[in-house]
Amino acid sequence: MNTNTPEHQPGAPAPASDADASQPLSQGTQEALAQAGHAPASPGATHIRSFVHRRGHITQRQRDALEQLMEKWAIPYAARTLDVQAAFGRSAPTILEIGFGMGETTEKIALARPGDNFIGVEVFNAGVGSMLHRIETSQIENLRIIQHDAVEVVRDMIPPDSLDGVHVYFPDPWPKKRHHKRRLLQPPFVQLLASRIKPGGYFHCATDWQDYAVQMLEVLGAEPLLANTVDGYAPRPDYRPQTKFETRGLRLGHGVWDLIFKRV
Repeated sequence: MNTNTPEHQPGAPAPASDADASQPLSQGTQEALAQAGHAPASPGATHIRSFVHRRGHITQRQRDALEQLMEKWAIPYAARTLDVQAAFGRSAPTILEIGFGMGETTEKIALARPGDNFIGVEVFNAGVGSMLHRIETSQIENLRIIQHDAVEVVRDMIPPDSLDGVHVYFPDPWPKKRHHKRRLLQPPFVQLLASRIKPGGYFHCATDWQDYAVQMLEVLGAEPLLANTVDGYAPRPDYRPQTKFETRGLRLGHGVWDLIFKRV
């Protein structure tokens, strides 16, 4: 769901694959990850998925992280309210990031804001493995991962009026018109997300696809629980670091659009 994944990142080379990385994951890890690939039995809760599972590349380092670190840094999906204080061992402002890709931006933000809790939601194994390795290497105590469909995580695990912020950076643009229905930021999901943000909390999106930026502005602007913090698109805030891919795109003349709304 995020363009920071190897499948979608503009200009991103496919990660190198180690010889042993073609071997299947252990049974225990496969079972731990299986719930990310299908919807739970939830009567009446149907929605279009904004991602497609692909085989993709996975390095041995990412595979090792999935094998060894899921239990330490990941929160299993469950159709019940998440106890954030128990998950982090403290009470602190909580930010949800949807689609962290390979984790470069999320790592930098979490390290720069140690006073906040960060929950990152991602579905792709390579990205989750990469993020787990980053957390362990940098010992990022204020970041946890949930590997599952974001719609179900928000619907089932995040209570209303509980988040201090939501980050959605460079979601999959699904550029073909017939695929626009798969874009993540549709009115029903934006309404759901807005209901989970505390009054005064923020909703921050960014994209490098202009027509998606236009759609985001229309959808967020039409949500009565949200108010734009500026007239139109916002300057990139200091807390969102500029990635190397974004830097390359800007150098080539590509645009990047940030949108920052507040929960009213």
